[in-house]
Amino acid sequence: MAADLSQLVKAYDVRGVVPDQWDESLAELFGAAFVRVTDASAIVIGHDMRPSSPGLSRAFARGAAAQGVDVTEIGLCSTDQLYYASGALDLPGAMFTASHNPAQYNGIKMCRAGAAPVGQDTGLAEIRELAEKWLESGAPAPAARTGTITRRDTLEDYAAHLRSLVDLISIRPLKVVVDAGNGMGGHTVPTVFGGLPLDVVPMYFELDGTFPNHEANPLDPANIVDLQKRVREEGADLGIAFDGDADRCFVVDERGEPVSPSAITALVASRELAKHGGKGTIIHNLITSWSVPEVVREKGGTPVRTRVGHSFIKAEMAKSGAIFGGEHSAHYYFKDFWNADTGMLAALHVLAALGGQEGPLSGLVAQYDRYAGSGEINSTVADQADRLAAIKAAYEGRDDIRLDTLDGLTVTAPDWWFNVRPSNTEPLLRLNAEARDEETMRKVRDEALAIIRA
Repeated sequence: MAADLSQLVKAYDVRGVVPDQWDESLAELFGAAFVRVTDASAIVIGHDMRPSSPGLSRAFARGAAAQGVDVTEIGLCSTDQLYYASGALDLPGAMFTASHNPAQYNGIKMCRAGAAPVGQDTGLAEIRELAEKWLESGAPAPAARTGTITRRDTLEDYAAHLRSLVDLISIRPLKVVVDAGNGMGGHTVPTVFGGLPLDVVPMYFELDGTFPNHEANPLDPANIVDLQKRVREEGADLGIAFDGDADRCFVVDERGEPVSPSAITALVASRELAKHGGKGTIIHNLITSWSVPEVVREKGGTPVRTRVGHSFIKAEMAKSGAIFGGEHSAHYYFKDFWNADTGMLAALHVLAALGGQEGPLSGLVAQYDRYAGSGEINSTVADQADRLAAIKAAYEGRDDIRLDTLDGLTVTAPDWWFNVRPSNTEPLLRLNAEARDEETMRKVRDEALAIIRA
């Protein structure tokens, strides 16, 4: 097919519409390119529940095997289950998923052995170059020996590994509503939660890549409305929502109110620091709440602030030896999980923390939720650089304000901060603001939006 790989190969993964932007023939080339760039002799592959995933995954396997590489297929899995397989088997891996994107999309998340990320600067650009070359010149010559393709089930081992990291046997019984959004949480939750003192109320556990109930993107408030309602109806202790490939988890309390990912980051960071004797580095991106570094310091840890994005978080974790990292987007990274992100492990920590005391979740997380935040607000703009320059001009030179450009532009005052970042793929600016009280946050948010949208 005549594919535009510049539209398909993103900063961290491959993602596009099937079959308009890519198909099985291109997946086969990606498989060959992946093993060439990683210099692999064996790889592991998994896929989600999207209709196109099994075919694309098998084509990728054929492309890899044709280059003499042995392939282990683990079949239906969550993205963090694929990371588990990559870590436990010490093999490069490929996961076929488009996460929370609509049904017509699919993609590939790739990693080196030990779940080390493959992004633009760590192999993805080279994979794209090889695939583009072969699109023009024809597929690469096969190896003298074709690799084997074998099946292996890793679900039980994945669940056992997660449960070995968090003690849930002694917690008080909890009633939890879980919204899998017809995604891979419906596959993993029954095994991971099975046998624990949990009364699980399942919602949308049927694997269906057409997402008949709602988009599998809990970051959008519209997609957790059903969960919030069900938690209140059931009188549950909490609700948990997973995205399509179940690598992110979102939490609502017993009132059905959303718990911010920053509060979850601070809560899990406290637990990980306690496990490590009150010492350790915790990574947080620059969009997370002021609460996160405050709590980390209070618990004896060292907070490290990074850019947004899993490749930056994972690189910083490897560099600093961090024990945990969290993002505002509900990605949670663990040293005990090969520095990879796993929403399931974060969910287990929340359940353990809640079940280890008698109070409600709202009371437990209140100590970690100290400021008023705007959430992420997107604005379509004609010229991203021009609007960023306008914001800088409006605030620079003031004695009480500090500017930094680690990721977009962050403007910080004693009682508030906001960050504006350009989207890599759309003509958008993304605003996040926070202040010590709601009134100040709204004022700061509205001032920044007025400049962005002028």
